[in-house]
Amino acid sequence: MPVEVLQRIADFRLAFARRQAAVVEEVAGGVAVLDPRYAASYENNQLVVDGAPDPDGLPALADSVLGHLKHRRITVLDDVVGGGCASVLTAAGYGHETELVMAYAGNVGRPEEPARTVRLGELRDAVVRQLRVWMPRAEEHVVQQFADRRAARLRGADEVRFLAVRDADGVVGSWADLYLDAVRGVAQIEDVVTADTHVRRGYADTVLATALQHAEGCGLVFLLADPGDWPRQWYARRGFVAIGRSHVFTRAPGQSRR
Repeated sequence: MPVEVLQRIADFRLAFARRQAAVVEEVAGGVAVLDPRYAASYENNQLVVDGAPDPDGLPALADSVLGHLKHRRITVLDDVVGGGCASVLTAAGYGHETELVMAYAGNVGRPEEPARTVRLGELRDAVVRQLRVWMPRAEEHVVQQFADRRAARLRGADEVRFLAVRDADGVVGSWADLYLDAVRGVAQIEDVVTADTHVRRGYADTVLATALQHAEGCGLVFLLADPGDWPRQWYARRGFVAIGRSHVFTRAPGQSRR
C-alpha cells in the first residue's frame, strides 16, 4: 500500500481531531485537542502527534497541555515515530496500544434493507445502555459524557452520518458513525457497535454495508481496529485490508509512572 495512502488517512484523522475540538493548541510535532465538556473522554482531550517530536520531551509536553486533566493520552499517527517513542513513554508510566489501520478493498454489497440515517437523539438511549454494560463501575457523569460526546463529532468532517438498525419494536440494536470528505475522497467508518441484547441478527453487517454504500463516492474508505481483537478478522472477511498502524499511549489516574 503506497505511503501516500497512509498519509491521506493520517491527514484526515488529524483534521477530524482539530475540527471536533473546542480548544486547539499547537505544539512541537503535533497538536493538543481539548473539550472541557467531555473532560473524562480521552478521545476529546489528548495530544495528537503527526510530526517527529523529540521522544524524550513528550512526557513533559503532555503534562504541560493536559496537566489540568486526570488522564494523559498521546496518539502518534505514524507507525515508525510511534515505535520510536514507545520506550520513553512506557518508562514514564504510559500504557501502549496499537491501532490497526484497515482500508476497504472489496466490492460494495447492497443490503436488502439498509440501515437508516438517524439523529443523535435517536441513538442516545441505546448508547447509554451499552456503555453501562461496558463500564459497570463508571460514575454516571462519565457515562453521560461518553454518550454526549458524539455531538462534537458533527464538526469533525464535511459530512457526518449516524447509521442505525432497529428491531421489530423500533429499538436501536446496532449503529455506526460515517465521516465523509468527498472533496479529498476519504471516508472513515467508526464505532460499529451491536448492543449485547441484539447480537447474532446480522445487524452489524447491515450497518457496515450501508456505510460502504454511502461512501461509494470516496476512493479511500478506512477504519481502525484493535490488532488483537476479533473484529479485525470480521472486517477482513468483509473486504478490509490492514495497511498500517498508529500508536496510542495512555496514563490513567493512579497509574504508576515506574
